[in-house]
Amino acid sequence: MMKIVHSFLLIVLILTGLASISQEPQQAYKWNVSSKRISVDQYEIIFQTAGKQDWQLYAPQVLADAPTTVLAFSDSAIVLEGAIKDSGTVKQSPLFEEKVNVYEGPVVLKQWISIKGKIPQKILGSLSYSYGNDAEYLQEQATFSVALEGGEASGTRIKIASIDLKNPVNNCGDDDADDKSLLTIFLLGFTGGLIALITPCVFPLIPLTVSFFTKRSGTRKKGIANALLYGFSIFAIYVLLSLPFHLVDKANPEILNNISTNMWVNLVFFVIFIFFALSFFGLYELTLPGSFANRIDSKSGISDVWGIFFMALTLAIVSFSCTGPILGSLLAGVSSGGGTGGATQLSFGMAGFGVGLGLPFALFAMFPGWLQSLPKSGGWLTSVKVVLGFLELALAVKFLSNADLVEQWGLLKREVFIGIWILISLCIVLYLLGVFNKKENKPKLTKTRWGFIIFFSAVTLYLIPGLTNTKWGNLKLISGFPPPLSYSLYDRKINIKPIHNDYEKAVQLAKEQNKPILIDFTGWACQNCRRMEENVWIDKEVEALMKDNFIILSLYVDERNNLPLTEQIEYTTKNGTKKSIISVGDKWSTFQSENFNSVSQPQYAILSPDEKALTKTKGYTPDPAEFIEWLQCGLDAFQKVQKK
Repeated sequence: MMKIVHSFLLIVLILTGLASISQEPQQAYKWNVSSKRISVDQYEIIFQTAGKQDWQLYAPQVLADAPTTVLAFSDSAIVLEGAIKDSGTVKQSPLFEEKVNVYEGPVVLKQWISIKGKIPQKILGSLSYSYGNDAEYLQEQATFSVALEGGEASGTRIKIASIDLKNPVNNCGDDDADDKSLLTIFLLGFTGGLIALITPCVFPLIPLTVSFFTKRSGTRKKGIANALLYGFSIFAIYVLLSLPFHLVDKANPEILNNISTNMWVNLVFFVIFIFFALSFFGLYELTLPGSFANRIDSKSGISDVWGIFFMALTLAIVSFSCTGPILGSLLAGVSSGGGTGGATQLSFGMAGFGVGLGLPFALFAMFPGWLQSLPKSGGWLTSVKVVLGFLELALAVKFLSNADLVEQWGLLKREVFIGIWILISLCIVLYLLGVFNKKENKPKLTKTRWGFIIFFSAVTLYLIPGLTNTKWGNLKLISGFPPPLSYSLYDRKINIKPIHNDYEKAVQLAKEQNKPILIDFTGWACQNCRRMEENVWIDKEVEALMKDNFIILSLYVDERNNLPLTEQIEYTTKNGTKKSIISVGDKWSTFQSENFNSVSQPQYAILSPDEKALTKTKGYTPDPAEFIEWLQCGLDAFQKVQKK
């Protein structure tokens, strides 16, 4: 029992540590940053600190092939001129044999810079420095914003005071800004759990687990109770895995959305899913350390409640080589699907996975007679695993496409993406037919196998028109997965062409043409945004309403291009957090969260030319009729405003 208590305390400490990481870091050194104008485009940036008692600041120098002090600015238009000049009381560091200077007490650092182009009113940057004492060597980073004499004031507007979502002109739209797809995410997780159940790592454990419960429980009543507890434990374990995400999400609600659209994160997912696919193809096995699994398994005899919990934990660990890729696919898909990007979605997905995996175990333990209806383990499990490997390859291509879209490299245009998926689907068909097997190892073509052959053949045939520049190339059933129709090898005609990332221009045009503004908060890697554009926006009535009656504005929250230097600012959010607005995506994601209380995409808002909310916002709406009703409500609200 004491070991259980110690384990619980360890979990609490880990979660507490994660919570502290998610909070604003406490700087050991406090810096005062100022500037002095040297010439038209040259400035001296001055960093001053009073020091820290019992600690020493390392002077700017190269130490072990790395600088102890690094000054970086938000934009390449800011150029460092020469090296950092430093002054203070110098002494020798006791930690290094070579001569390494450190400062005790007050320190002043000075750096000359030049600025290309317009001079901004303020510039943003970071100062990384090293400090220590007789026993420790530490590193820290301080971000700063410093005013420049003669700089041009920023025209960046984030919070628009006239936007009041609580009191729109017409009370139509979504009741809140929460994503409405949580049930869908739960069902996707549930499906993932059921798929994991028929993998070679999990399926053979079903009869073993049922046999254990039927022999150990003694009475049927106790057996049912233990079976339910076992299924619930599997569910609880996967939900608990999502808790750290809530700590991060609470610190910054945009962080998971930013992570999911980050180029490097998507490239890492691409590599991971290739790694998962090769594992499913049998090149190697993904397993957690055997000693860890054995240690957890040894706990299964502690007591009825804790023993069953540790049995469930053992299942989660020993089945990791098969469930890991499926669970990773689920979590990665949830984070990039265009929903809130928040921890709630992850929890619902994990809960669905836990139910999908745990419920069958509980049911079979409660009704062991059902085992007779299960197929016996055999070569078909290997086939399932290989097919899942091909599907992992398809998902890997999706994440490479996300990175390509965000960075606009042009590597995976829509037709190239679809062509790769066609090849993967065709390979699945050929594998199921036994084309890749030696003559003596040809699989038996059962009815079930023929069913999957027909299904993936149909998928292949369905995808082929996607290579063409025709009306059949839309592929509505998978809209959101391939790149958008506009990201194509062909010069496609796009009927609705919104204003791109220019809110001020949209306001100006709205005033000139006396039309309301339809804001489309979107993203390059947002699947639901593509579904809206390719399934709802192309509806003739929707298209006519949008083109003829609105100034349409698309704001991309994952646009990574930097804002002009004069528009980069340090912004204090409504909850008091300071945030650097550097990229276009920084600006519009903050604009959305500050004015429309959401970080989900797509989100639609209708404003009058004088920037007042005409309706509540609208999220993902796959039904064109419902979207038309909301658009018309916005137009009715605009007419009310006009009559006043």
